[in-house]
Amino acid sequence: MHFLAVTVWAVCCLFCGIHAEIFTSIGQMTDLIFTERELVQSLKEYIQAQESKLETVKNWANKLDVLTRTSTSDPEGFLAHPVNAYKLVKRLNTEWSELESLVLHDPSDGFISNISMHRQYFPDAEDEMGAAKALMRLQDTYHLDSESFSKGKLPGVRYNAFLTVDDCFDMGKTAYNENDYYHSVLWMQQALRQMDAGEESKTSKAEVLDYLSYSVYRMGDLPRAIELTRRLLSIDPSHQRAGGNLRYFEQLLSKELREKGHDEQEPADEKPIQLGTYERPKDYLPEREIYESLCRGEGVKMTSRRLSRLFCRYQDGNRNPRLLLKPMKEEDEWDNPHIVRYLEVLSDEEIEKIKELAKPRLARATVRDPKTGVLITAHYRVSKSAWLEAEEDPVIARVNQRIEDVTALSVDTAELLQVANYGVGGQYEPHYDFSRKDEPEAFKSLGTGNRVATYLNYMSDVEAGGATVFPDFGAAIKPRKGTAVFWYNLFRSGEGDYRTRHAACPVLVGSKWVSNKWFHERGQEFRRPCGLTEVD
Repeated sequence: MHFLAVTVWAVCCLFCGIHAEIFTSIGQMTDLIFTERELVQSLKEYIQAQESKLETVKNWANKLDVLTRTSTSDPEGFLAHPVNAYKLVKRLNTEWSELESLVLHDPSDGFISNISMHRQYFPDAEDEMGAAKALMRLQDTYHLDSESFSKGKLPGVRYNAFLTVDDCFDMGKTAYNENDYYHSVLWMQQALRQMDAGEESKTSKAEVLDYLSYSVYRMGDLPRAIELTRRLLSIDPSHQRAGGNLRYFEQLLSKELREKGHDEQEPADEKPIQLGTYERPKDYLPEREIYESLCRGEGVKMTSRRLSRLFCRYQDGNRNPRLLLKPMKEEDEWDNPHIVRYLEVLSDEEIEKIKELAKPRLARATVRDPKTGVLITAHYRVSKSAWLEAEEDPVIARVNQRIEDVTALSVDTAELLQVANYGVGGQYEPHYDFSRKDEPEAFKSLGTGNRVATYLNYMSDVEAGGATVFPDFGAAIKPRKGTAVFWYNLFRSGEGDYRTRHAACPVLVGSKWVSNKWFHERGQEFRRPCGLTEVD
């Protein structure tokens, strides 16, 4: 109920509680003079509030109108910038809800019903957190500092995008809530930088310092945690948690100094806040540094000697009739293990058809639990995928036939064509395509044996990031639209080739589309006969 309506209702109740002959007493009527003055003032306040609200909504609509005209003209190109993708998720999860609350009491137009209808399709808090963590993953992998990231300075970008103080604060808060104090420090410090540069924000400096001081403490930097907490208390002396934290931090530091035989530290004079530099903690992935350096294009072991052993040729699939008149162009990507790239394997029309068929069915990509063989989602595989059968469309049948022709392997026992799309920060950390000896149940339900080979179609170019890398031997293969790469996962003996552990690097800028075919052992007995030694 509006404030004006409440006031009128209250006055009406007042009138109901007195005699009807008001005009007979001037003394009583003088009270109504003041009541009317209060009503007029209430009405003016209501009008002012409505005008202010409308101005806020108009400014928001104008800002979004410009943004949506740009984004809808090239949706994939716009979302190729990870900052744009993150901010879209954040707007729909957080900011549109705030706008809805602002106008919730005025349903005279169709806005409320419209937004309620679309809300079921909006990203939620988990999506916003995932997008934030994706930006942090890109930051780590490609050695991007928070300041460059916040200004949208990324390689290959076509659209301007930036992060505000409030965006940086939300990024840091997301990390903090995940006990990721390293990234919390990075983003809270960036929020502080932009505040100190004069940028306006809804977030207060005290809020930033509150999160930052504790995160710095958790990173093991007690002196700076004390300094930041003192600054927080100078801004907000009544901050109870900061007062308790300061006493605790000072006690810890005094104990450390006494144990080391040093004098206790004197309080620092007022000076600009010093921002620290910290190392990222080690995690579960043993080849993390090698993997990420390859993603950046560093550490690739393509020597001149190795390069001299790589050739290009025409491939007819062991004199396959369909390739005799138009053989496939084949290039060596790596000598040992042998990885080849096929050129012009998919036309633009075929790519668009495959994407069209896959889009309605894209779902979070899964991995097989090594112990149970059951498909599950995992934080180390961030993409969406769909499976397409040959019977669905002539294009799928034609692509399957082409894969069989060029590889000379049977697709009868291969898995369906899997289509995958990697969005903001999309990746698949180092993994094997084949099952190891400690995973006997991995492909048991298929009844076709282990994955003998991998065929990977690239269905888009990627402006930055997104390479396929092999940490064991230092190869990095960049996506090229319309091409495909192929390698064997097993030796001829059936033993796994552990060198083929590979990864899909996070997509820094762009939208990466791939489709792949996994060949299995059964059905290949006469197409790829067994070898006599373990490494044949």
